[in-house]
Amino acid sequence: MKMHLRRLLSLNKSLIDRRYFHRTSNLCERKPENPIWRTLRILGEDLQFKRRAPKTPEEHVKLLNRQFPRHADVVIIGGGAIGSSIAYWLKYKTNYDGIHVVVLDKDTTFKKCSTAISMGALTQQYSLPENIQLATYGAEFLRNSKRTFGDEININFDPAGYLLLASEDGASQLEDNIKLQNEYGTINILLSPQQIKKRFPYLDVTDVAIGSLGLEREGWFNAWDMLTLIRSNAIKLGAQYINAEAIDFLFEEKKDIMVEGVEGYYQGTNQIVVKLPNEEDYRTIEFAYCIIAAGHESTEVSKLAGIGIKPGMLSIPLPIEKRQRYVYSFDCKEHVPSINTPMIEDYSGIYFRREGLAGTFLVGASPHPDFTPPSDSEEDKSKFFNEMVLPCLSRRVPAFKDVQVTGSWSGPYDYNVFDGNGIVGPHPYYINMYLATGFSNQGIQQAPGVGRAVAEMIVDGGFKTIDLTRLGFDRLIVDKPMYQLRIA
Repeated sequence: MKMHLRRLLSLNKSLIDRRYFHRTSNLCERKPENPIWRTLRILGEDLQFKRRAPKTPEEHVKLLNRQFPRHADVVIIGGGAIGSSIAYWLKYKTNYDGIHVVVLDKDTTFKKCSTAISMGALTQQYSLPENIQLATYGAEFLRNSKRTFGDEININFDPAGYLLLASEDGASQLEDNIKLQNEYGTINILLSPQQIKKRFPYLDVTDVAIGSLGLEREGWFNAWDMLTLIRSNAIKLGAQYINAEAIDFLFEEKKDIMVEGVEGYYQGTNQIVVKLPNEEDYRTIEFAYCIIAAGHESTEVSKLAGIGIKPGMLSIPLPIEKRQRYVYSFDCKEHVPSINTPMIEDYSGIYFRREGLAGTFLVGASPHPDFTPPSDSEEDKSKFFNEMVLPCLSRRVPAFKDVQVTGSWSGPYDYNVFDGNGIVGPHPYYINMYLATGFSNQGIQQAPGVGRAVAEMIVDGGFKTIDLTRLGFDRLIVDKPMYQLRIA
């Protein structure tokens, strides 16, 4: 595997001697470095690593974090759940010093990433086999977290189940989905309105045609704890996180590489330009592989590589759109739904669950793209709750009619406007650039499976655990969407 990486590095020979950056847009000229000082700097870095020869993974991590990386085997743009999972699995599969993995994120607090506002839903109730398998793998990852990472780990997984409600329009699709899900080993059952009412008497199901209830490996967990777990273990294994923003890629004409269907010479890249906080100058990192996992910012990052801008295969843009999600907490003081309340997704688009063992609940909603969402002001968020969320919520649970919001938060997530599903795999033009983005509301529970899948492609040369070939970028080129059918 190491020889494979070295060959690719040799193929994508460094542009480190260049004195200027070249961008499709204007970028300031880089100051040339004195050749003598450059030689001394590189020798000093090499001698420092040799002098401090790390004996343990902990020492290796500390040494990495004191050095800005000039080179990396794999650069991952985005350190959220998907990016951190990829970093973890790459290091896990190759041991802590097997390959050098660098994760770039301009906000290493991750307070504004989509995970921070996730309600941590866990369900296998999808219409695509790939999504079912990814969710099932994510559930197994969570269930075995203490065995894998230690007894002190706690992601607060609540296996209370997941109830999906359908109207008359969505009933047949829900029935078809259950058949497919059960073929992949899920334990989900169909319930008539009468059966739903018997199990959950606090629900008003007069307008519900049918429901599906997940009985095993379904419920919810703490999404923030999940991100912290994956990220901290990626770091323990030697992944290096850098607080930096991707600014550009450097390109070089590769006359020895021929790409079928591409006129002229192949324009490759193996260097990324980054900007560190509070620094005016730019730095470069040479890489063998680059993975774009930047969530709702993935489209803008991909444009730096010419995706969606240049001709030919590069003319097709990454169809990831930034959308907003809102979550509210409230207390129910009378006729509180029972302790066995599952997470409930209504066909109106809202979803809610318990928070703790008392009468506190969380409700989430993602406004329709044609609807102008509220700002982050408390007044606008309160108006959105009272006019858009509460009517649907109180219709489903009459006990929620007069509840008052006790807290609210909102944030962006990445949505694939092409078909609503994630895009995973290599870009068809670049031989060393991969994509892992566009997972919409499913990203946090799919992160373990997606991370392992991308690591398998790079280390093993192909999918081993779950075949995600159909979720590749190629479906955009041939215009074959893989729709995740929403239940109406």
